[in-house]
Amino acid sequence: MSAAGQAVEEASGIATSTELIVSVAAAALAGKRRVFAGVGLPTLAVDLAQRTVNPGVELVYESGVCAAHPTSMPESIGDAVIVAGAEAVLSMQALFGYVLQGGHIDVGFLGAAQIDRFGSLNTSFIGDARSPRVRLPGAGGAPEIMMNAAEVFVIMRRHDHGSFPRRLDFCTSPSPVRARESGLGLPHRGMGVSTVITPLGTLERQSALAELELVSVHEGVSVDQVKAATGWDLKVAADVRVTPPPTEESIRLLREEIDTVRLYLR
Repeated sequence: MSAAGQAVEEASGIATSTELIVSVAAAALAGKRRVFAGVGLPTLAVDLAQRTVNPGVELVYESGVCAAHPTSMPESIGDAVIVAGAEAVLSMQALFGYVLQGGHIDVGFLGAAQIDRFGSLNTSFIGDARSPRVRLPGAGGAPEIMMNAAEVFVIMRRHDHGSFPRRLDFCTSPSPVRARESGLGLPHRGMGVSTVITPLGTLERQSALAELELVSVHEGVSVDQVKAATGWDLKVAADVRVTPPPTEESIRLLREEIDTVRLYLR
């Protein structure tokens, strides 16, 4: 969406694409207890969930901050605002060794440049390995989150053949399917990616060895549009629904209380 188009939507009170994605992600957190999230849209989604559908959800950051209550919108996992008011701060060894690998994370929230049909993620580079067109941040804690969280939510800002390719340029975080096929024998504790939220709709996997399936399209988007924007023959649920629009209160909370400086709401 163009900047002018987003400005019109904001002025009219209509949810922007980013606000829609965050609202859908927040709704999906109903009933979840502990969420391992990064800064950006995942933080917005958890904050909105705390104020609406799930007041008791706990936010965990990779830097070791547990049950975080940021005093303002953080710019990184090392931002001091995520420590103020937190209920615990652990070493990264303790966080990964006891909390994550101990099976205490219900949802891991990840982003990616590319995702494949089984939920493997690429956050390393785009293009040929010897001369990539784009270098990305890399793995971080994503492979461990993929392996050990009960399930993983992924937010994608784009939905096209570049971000949903038939084959990843590089596999940074393998799904249980990719791990099994490669012979790595990675002991995935959970199912890997369960939910993918995009500007066009929501995709889900029903089990650890299943492929992504379109279950919801956003208002004004057709099933054929989503299929055409996906680099493989996307499975479609028998009862695809239309995504409920964000409530006026959710839009207000995002704009006036959660991300007032528009750090991520763009």
